[in-house]
Amino acid sequence: MNIAQIATTRRTCKAFDPQRKIPDAVMADLRTVLRFAPASVNSQPWHFVVAASDEGKAKIAATLAGNYAYNAPKVARCSHAVVFCARTDLDEAHLAALLAQEEADGRFPMPEGKTMQSNARNFYVKSHQDKQDLDAWVDRQVYIALGNLLLAAGALGVDACPMEGIDTEAVDAALGLRAQGLRSVLIVALGYSAEDDFNARLPKSRLPEARIFTDI
Repeated sequence: MNIAQIATTRRTCKAFDPQRKIPDAVMADLRTVLRFAPASVNSQPWHFVVAASDEGKAKIAATLAGNYAYNAPKVARCSHAVVFCARTDLDEAHLAALLAQEEADGRFPMPEGKTMQSNARNFYVKSHQDKQDLDAWVDRQVYIALGNLLLAAGALGVDACPMEGIDTEAVDAALGLRAQGLRSVLIVALGYSAEDDFNARLPKSRLPEARIFTDI
């Protein structure tokens, strides 16, 4: 695998072929990539709603109206649409579940390791709660998962379109997210490019290396 080649050839898909579906094995790999994405202090403050059925995609696409209507066909025509959700709060129940899972997975060969991990995670969560920027901190973790997914999709030959152009309140209502302690952040459409995908014919464009790196 040439990681630089993947980075320079993957692109945002603007039109999906509705007849092409992502194989189950490939989708399983992408789900694993999301599940194992890194997060600060292993906080895992996310949840992913995956729509593969026509009904599921239609429910999400219906929220993309008005200024966001241009994104509706991408969701309707893609193979899978993934709604990236953030937890509205990192409460004691979530923190306890994380710690219990880490212990079950053998993360604490020494007893003090469990205490140290719990104290460190609680410190950062409380710090962001006190600064009233918990949502922003959680969103940053969600975007780490997004980056992992986009690179993995490129490596597996799957086209993707990340979309911030969504009505998060409408998505939350349609999927009943708030009642689950969740809020939508963005949607990623996954599938395969169609012939009318204009972006497939355009070269990638990035600022030159000298503009974005400083070596000291």
